[in-house]
Amino acid sequence: MGFTPDNTGDNISEKNKNYCELTALYWAWKNLDADFIGLVHYRRYFSNGKLLKRKEARILSEAELQKALDRCGILLPKPRNYWIETNYSQYAHAHHAIDLDTTREILRERYPAYIKAFDASMQRTVGHRFNMFVMSQESLCAYCNWLFDVLFELEKRLDISAYSPYDARVFGFVAERLLDIWIETNRVPYMEMPVLNTESQHWIRKGTAFIKRKITYKAHEK
Repeated sequence: MGFTPDNTGDNISEKNKNYCELTALYWAWKNLDADFIGLVHYRRYFSNGKLLKRKEARILSEAELQKALDRCGILLPKPRNYWIETNYSQYAHAHHAIDLDTTREILRERYPAYIKAFDASMQRTVGHRFNMFVMSQESLCAYCNWLFDVLFELEKRLDISAYSPYDARVFGFVAERLLDIWIETNRVPYMEMPVLNTESQHWIRKGTAFIKRKITYKAHEK
């Protein structure tokens, strides 16, 4: 096969339809021993960010990655900006607001020191997405201990039986919003890197879906 699947060792592979790429993150956390551990996707990778007219952008090389990590111990993708949406309203329009509301309840009960960062992040229009990063194993263990404790409790409290297959990926979506909260609360320095998407972005289709969600959401509110 050429790679080790995430259903070996200590794993949550059976949760993949709800946790998405986080089943790979869990596996790496529980089974790998390395100085640095990162997570990218089958179609999204950290890039060297070259301009297309001068030199086509490509996936970050091992040497470039090491150079970046020498400068800062955690690498994150460049943030996404929703411009006319806050992180909270964008999620509520695209998914179910109760997902974030319940997450906040869990943080208030278990990790109250994170509430300030959570509330601030929900009111911003920008955030690091995709569950992509590279960090030291020590940082990864600290992050994953916190992240999966929150997500496993969220899984107990949410009823997703009526969710669409897309919205049922809820724990992966929520985790995308939690990374910034962990980074900010723990005052972890980081460096941002461009992301190269190897597939077409379909911006027109995404834009149409975005407008449709907003209209549907406002109609539902009435």
